Amino acid sequence: MNALDRSDTLVSAYGLTDAHDRLLSADAPLAELQERCGGDLPGTLAVPELLALVQQARRMGLKIARAFSAFDGDAEISGFARIHPLPHHEGGGCEVQVENWQRRPQPQANAREVAETIDAIDRATAEVSARLDSGQCLQVLSARAADAAALQAVAQSAVGVVWTELVELTGISHHQPLHWRLLDGASCRFDGSDRHWRVRLIPLGRDLQSPAGFELLLIADEPFTCSSITGPAVAEAPDTAPTRLVGTALTPVLRQPVARIIANAETIRARLAGPLRDEYSEYAGTIASAGQHLAAMLDDLADLEVVETPDFATAKEPVDLADAAVRAAGILGVRAQNRETMLVVEGEHGAAIAVAEFRRVLQILINLIGNAIAYSPAASTVTITALVISEGRVAVTVADEGAGVTPEQAERIFDKGERLGRGSDSGLNGTKEAGSGLGLYISRRLARAMDGELSVKSAKGGGALFRLELPRG
Repeated sequence: MNALDRSDTLVSAYGLTDAHDRLLSADAPLAELQERCGGDLPGTLAVPELLALVQQARRMGLKIARAFSAFDGDAEISGFARIHPLPHHEGGGCEVQVENWQRRPQPQANAREVAETIDAIDRATAEVSARLDSGQCLQVLSARAADAAALQAVAQSAVGVVWTELVELTGISHHQPLHWRLLDGASCRFDGSDRHWRVRLIPLGRDLQSPAGFELLLIADEPFTCSSITGPAVAEAPDTAPTRLVGTALTPVLRQPVARIIANAETIRARLAGPLRDEYSEYAGTIASAGQHLAAMLDDLADLEVVETPDFATAKEPVDLADAAVRAAGILGVRAQNRETMLVVEGEHGAAIAVAEFRRVLQILINLIGNAIAYSPAASTVTITALVISEGRVAVTVADEGAGVTPEQAERIFDKGERLGRGSDSGLNGTKEAGSGLGLYISRRLARAMDGELSVKSAKGGGALFRLELPRG
């Protein structure tokens, strides 16, 4: 049995380094750790935690005694290290002694936590996302990929249709109804794209045998290129938007590598690839957050070009604002849970019917509710209300419990690039999580394109109240 295989056994280890921090000799436990960390004996000390202590002791010429821990690839090594720098006439290195040497196997990750992390990675990587009801019928679909634009257009008129009618499943010969577990992980193709796509079906609700609904994710196996678009869209793109750089060219190309960065960072953060020190896990989490911020900015820049196109117009269709509010709240349910925020939707279905474009109304509501979740205090309530305000107008409001807005801020908050927030800090509600400053600007442009208006004021009892007003159907 190797010295490092004695789990929970207290031993001690001794080693000697030179003036160049090379480990010249070592007892069996330290020698085996050196080898498992990729080092040689003799060779440069390969245990980062011990190397840092040796370098510090040698530079300062002082003895160091402190606890340390390290990973050998399979388990955690811990102990109390004593580093004694040697005089120059004795080589100028250090004596390394580790007391109470212990090796404990790395605890297995909780299965639920691993599953949630994988779901988060797939959400970050997915270029098509949708919400399905309990029968796998489509409720709403959103595509971020240029070669999925045709799928999104078809989905707008296919609400209530089983989602598999919109794609071609590969490797599955059976027809619906299929249990969702048989479809999770399947491959599919759809018109407008020559890429291969992987299906993720994430059940919603606590009962996995009878889910309340599903989150559908389509994840591309290949990165997007201009040749990924098939059909008429390829020929039409140069004529319809010859000068658009970000939306047509850069955004689709950048989105895939940014999504991969997010996915890889989440994998590292969750230690799915192996043991990792806490501070490095936190670094990976920071990288993932920065990647998500960049992805959101790419989406905002693409939307900005769309709404500022001179001939931009929206569709006119009946939109049940209460239904749209429920769907937007459902899409952001996980984010709200992470902040311990309660989403309350009020309003009778079928009462507040607007003449607007459903997809754009949903986009505005997701932006407003997302802001309310992010910039309100944790464990607070966000209330979304659909109502009739006059014979010819209906509205949906989003009220939070944050710091509210001043009249001066209300006048500027919809300006392009404005990140003034509702507090003294850089972000909305005094947080430091400033976005691109385009979300509310784009939302107001969308509202006005639908002959509506988007406004904000302080809510009764504090917080901010955003109101999307639209023509009544």
